[in-house]
Amino acid sequence: MPTNLFDEFFQAEARMFLLATIRIALAEDGSDLTSQGLFTDSDMAQAMIVAKQQTVVAGLPIIPLVLEFGGQESQVHLNVDDGDTVSAGTMVAAIQGPAVQLLKAERVMLNFLCHLSGIANLTARYVQAIEGTKATLLDTRKTLPGLRYPEKYAVLAGGGKNHRLNLSDMLMLKDNHIDRAGSITEAVRQLQTVHSPCPPIEVECRTLEEVEEACKCTIQRIMLDNMDAETAKTALSMIPDAIETEISGNVSLETIRDIAGIGADFISVGKLTHSAPSSDFSMQFVPLP
Repeated sequence: MPTNLFDEFFQAEARMFLLATIRIALAEDGSDLTSQGLFTDSDMAQAMIVAKQQTVVAGLPIIPLVLEFGGQESQVHLNVDDGDTVSAGTMVAAIQGPAVQLLKAERVMLNFLCHLSGIANLTARYVQAIEGTKATLLDTRKTLPGLRYPEKYAVLAGGGKNHRLNLSDMLMLKDNHIDRAGSITEAVRQLQTVHSPCPPIEVECRTLEEVEEACKCTIQRIMLDNMDAETAKTALSMIPDAIETEISGNVSLETIRDIAGIGADFISVGKLTHSAPSSDFSMQFVPLP
């Protein structure tokens, strides 16, 4: 992965949310009275962050951002790039700076690195599972509050693609919208009347009847929601090439290859963010040179 992807992704609103989350995470820990009782502000230390398992890495550029909040200068050397796969025992980063600052930041840095690497690692497994098919793997908005942008960045680091980052990126008509409006046709009409120009519209369809109705509307994508394989195949045969197709619901590592074979353009998987097990990293002090 290009090392500039992090900077490209975390611009404007995304960077604002990331820095706010880092600030909150450090504030949650309060004052590090243990480290303050053992070290003075001038005591320097060197540490290395080591992978304790094989994993795809994501979140390394967050390390210097966390340390910047300490108010004292520190040096960070990242030995690998986000998106790389490392083996157990790999030193992914080396840090030198005030001991109190490093220890205060330790858990926050590791929490980001472990969580985001876990998402990237799981995403990479899903991407590998559908390699050679036409399907593109997407994430969802099933993210932890406050961590939307870091988690979706981690999906990119693992080789997946982002669905919408927020509610304004794409207008998605879900069951509650459709039921409230009375029909797909009426819901689409209202959106295209209120918004000019109208952002892309995706319609979540639960039945073949809904797919048939959605195909008659001017929309960009149809999502087949929790359909069994045979129903999904029939639905895809009804959708014209001009409308993108997406399958969602009950997708796992064991089933995604077969689902990809059905022929949809996209497969969205909530598990990438809401169920990814954390990867394991640790920070260890080493003697100063």
